[in-house]
Amino acid sequence: MNWIEAAALMLGSAMLLMALGLPVAFAFITANLMGAFVFMGGARGLEQVVSNMTPAISSFLLVPVPLFLLMGDLMVHTGLARKMMDGFDTLIGRVPGRLCYVGIGAGTVFGALSGSAMASTAMLGSTLVPEMMRRGYKKHMAMGPVLGAGGLSILIPPSALAVLLGSIASIDIGQLLIAGIVPALVLVVMYVGVVSIQVKVDPSCAPAYAMEPAPFRVKLKAVLINIAPMGLVIFCVCGLIIMGVATPTESAAFGVLSVLFLAAAFRCLTWTAMKQALSGSMRVSVMLFTIILGSITFSQVLAFSGASAGLVDWALAFQMPPIAVMGMMLSLVVFLGLFIDEVSQIMLTIPLFMPIVKVLGFDPIWFGTLIMICMVIGALSPPFGLQLFVMMGIGPKGTTLAEVSWAAVPYMGSQVVLVLLILAFPSIATSLPGIIR
Repeated sequence: MNWIEAAALMLGSAMLLMALGLPVAFAFITANLMGAFVFMGGARGLEQVVSNMTPAISSFLLVPVPLFLLMGDLMVHTGLARKMMDGFDTLIGRVPGRLCYVGIGAGTVFGALSGSAMASTAMLGSTLVPEMMRRGYKKHMAMGPVLGAGGLSILIPPSALAVLLGSIASIDIGQLLIAGIVPALVLVVMYVGVVSIQVKVDPSCAPAYAMEPAPFRVKLKAVLINIAPMGLVIFCVCGLIIMGVATPTESAAFGVLSVLFLAAAFRCLTWTAMKQALSGSMRVSVMLFTIILGSITFSQVLAFSGASAGLVDWALAFQMPPIAVMGMMLSLVVFLGLFIDEVSQIMLTIPLFMPIVKVLGFDPIWFGTLIMICMVIGALSPPFGLQLFVMMGIGPKGTTLAEVSWAAVPYMGSQVVLVLLILAFPSIATSLPGIIR
């Protein structure tokens, strides 16, 4: 069997099983067992794959995944996330379209606290969208900033997807987490520009309303009480890594401790909140670890079958410029985002892409950052972008997929511009990890 047939068998069987409704992780595990039986000598191959599964998920590098998820759930269930948004609301004041800016600002900070685009979109959307609609904002102005800000959680550490990507691609997880900070801030600036342009072009899309200006004393209190304390969490997650004091695993543990400390200080740490946070993070952690198990063994079977080496030779045979090959890989990730979720994109593409990345000599941190941004685009891409469905679930009654997709378009455009900027100026993604290294 040549490499094309081997790749078609492995990828085709996994996608067919997913299309039939089998969960992603089990679809890949089934494809792995079938591939091992075909390519690795029957029952002997099955034994080898099973023996490789334990090391795949017993790595110390994967410990940040459940810790980051627990940190985000604690922020939501203890009410700290809502306090932060209230602080932004008071601080911004009477600026036209202020609730849009509140959504962007809160999404930026919450992205550094949750690590989950779905959690960020759900929390911001359930809080801000009803209030914006009540104040006369048009639907696209109410939903768009929340959708854009929710995707920042994929880039800003702690990012569970960055940990997943780094573990599967064998990229330094700490540097990959830090690499997303500058691109995320660039994206925030572009989001602010999008809202400003929309408000100027159509002032009625975010109508002004009577509001007493908050005195400086009230704004200062909002910053000191509702926003500034969250800096402790950001310092524990990002600052300790940047300073070289802690590994990503250790910083994740410090992040959880800092959230517990703040919740206790604000007297909102209850047994109910603890139980809900532990239950939710445990369910998602089990799912992610099962997915990692399936993906790593999938890449091993692909390599053994010769599909990985054959794909590399095929890609290099065209003698295209390396940047064109990069463009093809990124375009495939965005295309897959039209149909499948980000985790499935990682599992399908990374085992195939990493051999090409190594042969062409691309910086893996640069490549990983671009892949994450393309996954942000995919999360907003119709018809199956997960953030679109989250927004449909929490949006105004009768909200359609077309309306949500239209609201996401300007923010998707900003993300595409960011990809082009990083392709032209790689230092946007590599400068901060380079300084730390």
